[in-house]
Formats: sequence, structure tokens, C-alpha cells
Amino acid sequence: MEIGLVDLLRATWVAATLPILIALIPSSRLNSFRELVLGFAKRGKIMQSSSNKFSVPQKLFCHFYALAVVWTTFLLLTTWFYAHNMAPLVSEPLQYSTIATHLTGGSNIFSRHKSRSGAVKDIYRVWQAVFLLLLMEVQALRRLYETFHVFNYSPSARMHIFGYLTGLFFYTAAPLTLCCTFAPEAIKLAVNQVAEFIVKGKNQILRTEFDWWEFVSPLIRLRWYSWIGMAIFFWGWIHQRRCHAILGSLRESPEQADEYVIPDGDWFNYVSSPHYLAEIVIYAGLLVASGGTDLTIWLLFGFVVANLVFAAAETHRWYLHKFDNYPRDRCVIIPLVY
Repeated sequence: MEIGLVDLLRATWVAATLPILIALIPSSRLNSFRELVLGFAKRGKIMQSSSNKFSVPQKLFCHFYALAVVWTTFLLLTTWFYAHNMAPLVSEPLQYSTIATHLTGGSNIFSRHKSRSGAVKDIYRVWQAVFLLLLMEVQALRRLYETFHVFNYSPSARMHIFGYLTGLFFYTAAPLTLCCTFAPEAIKLAVNQVAEFIVKGKNQILRTEFDWWEFVSPLIRLRWYSWIGMAIFFWGWIHQRRCHAILGSLRESPEQADEYVIPDGDWFNYVSSPHYLAEIVIYAGLLVASGGTDLTIWLLFGFVVANLVFAAAETHRWYLHKFDNYPRDRCVIIPLVY
């Protein structure tokens, strides 16, 4: 089952990224296709009022992050429960194979026929998935907060309905990508436990003392690259928060909602879309924290880069057209490169 999910996610990321990559090719023959893709991606200030036929208010961005918080929380709890019961990070992990088989009816990823090194590797991968989902939860919670308390969307700000649906897809598929190898088993285990609770009742289920340390301590023992990835993640996270605060401060009142000024400060001194650059850094951190061995996460990262570079290029063109005094030394999204 998990192989089917992994393949589906990989195919979906490839299908979502290819049109953007084609649109990024600087060829006059692709102008019509590029305009079509751009029409789907436009929102806010770069979306013309004449394009509002198939659009929704930009303030519906909050739906993305509300979905991300709920879905990521669900995946985090089920994966964490699965990791705690199926993959305890102890010195003799193979002694738990019988317990794991019992919990999942013999279909778990920790086969008793695996070598010791293979089983240990799988155990670390489960806890890495928990770690990645924790980081994703931090990102989703901050973005949800910002939609209500940082950004003051203009009543006239719109986004294409396709862009809205793409956002819903992304915040469904991205958290799932971080744990897709284990998600089916984790959800199955959680459902079985809930069903057992309903059938037997809380008084019939074996009571065990809850120990927070047992749930947290395995995360501390993750590989060195997980901590480097976390550092990269929070580097981007902090700068994105600062850049969003700068953008939000430009429109502190409804009267300013339709006024545009040149943002300045933090990474805005180097690129036109530093919040997009920070998003790329954030997902690069997730990629590093995963160990860089999962093709599905690489494809997720590729979509993020392609999508944000495409959006940043259009934002940069809008700034140059809108402001005669726009700083010409600012790059599009990557300092000194593009």
C-alpha cells in the first residue's frame, strides 16, 4: 500500500513541476503556454481586475494554512504514535519485531527477516519523519497566525481559482510527502487502536503509565544531518517571518490596502521576493533534515523551487514596471545569481 502512495506522490510532483519548468524556458515559441501558466498563478497586485472571472479573494489564503495545521497535526500524532510503538530507538531494536508484527497484523515495515542494520535504518527513518512533521507544524502554525495578524489583504485582492486549488493540494501533499513511507501503516495502527478503544472501552484496555520522555528522547538521538537541516530550516523561517512583517507593515490600515510602496529591509535589500527565497531555504532545511535519500522529498523541493522562481520572476517584472526608482541591483530571488 505504501509503495502505491509513494509512487502516486512522485508522479503528482513531477506532473505539477513540468509545466512550470517548461514555462521558465526563455523561448518566444512558448509565450502562449507561459501566459497560460502565469494566468493560473497570478494573484494579488500582479493580477489584473479583468482576470477576476475565475478568482476568489486572496484572504482565503487562510484556508491553506488551516488545512496544513489540521492535516499535519493528524499525520504528526499518528506517525509519532506509530514510531513510539513500532520503532523504539533503543540499543536492541530487533527485540521489538514481534510486538510490531502483533500491532499491525504482520504487515509492518520492520520485518524480522531484515538485517540488524536495515532495521535500525528503518527505525531512524520513522523518527526522522516525526521530526520533519514537527518542523512542518511549526511552519504551518506561523503561516496561519500571519494570515490573521500580519497581512492586511486588500478587499480587491484576488487569486485565480486554480491557484487556490493548487494551494489546497500543496498543503495536503507536502506534509504527506514527509511521512509517505510510513503513513498508511501509521494511520492503520491509529484506526485499530481507536476501534479497540470503542469496542473494549477504556477500562478493558491495558493501562500503562504515560512517559513524555519516551516520546521525546528518540528525537534527540537523530543523525547529525537532522540538526543541520533544522538549523537551515529556522534560518529561512526567521527571515521569512521578518520579510512578512515588512510586507504587513506596508499596509497597516485598510486605507493603505490598495497602496503599493517598495519594501525595504532584511533580504529585501538583495532580492525582490525574499519571502519566496526564505521558503526555498525552509524546504531545503527539510530536505537536509531528511538525509537527502528520499526521492519523493527531492521532488517536493523541486516543485517548491520551480513554483517560487516562476512567481518571483513575475513579481520582479511588476516592481520594475510599477516603480521607476526601483533598485536595479536587486535580483529576482537568488542573490548574485538570478
